[in-house]
Amino acid sequence: MITVYCYSRCTTCKKALQWLADKGIEHEVLDIKTNHPDEAALRKYYAASGLPLKRFWNTSGIPYREMKLAQKLPEMSEDEQLALLATDGMLVKRPLVVGKDFVLTGFKENEWAEKLL
Repeated sequence: MITVYCYSRCTTCKKALQWLADKGIEHEVLDIKTNHPDEAALRKYYAASGLPLKRFWNTSGIPYREMKLAQKLPEMSEDEQLALLATDGMLVKRPLVVGKDFVLTGFKENEWAEKLL
């Protein structure tokens, strides 16, 4: 079974969960705001994803903008970025999908279909 970190008020998360339901894919939902991944989990997900670390950031979120992270992240190491990501689930791109041998960030139907169907 896959784990999906979502935020209940996020329209993209709602679309993604509906897609999973329509396809009959079993999943566990975790609220990314109250039950976000810790630094160790994020390190594991990042390594398993094969994605650039920038794909893990919720660049359209209020905390990202308030912290002016677009200017700060290029100067930060991966370790610093992962530590910061772990402090607030609202900084993490959602939905974040964790499967046995893959990790997906955001909802891109073609990527999801490739990994989940």
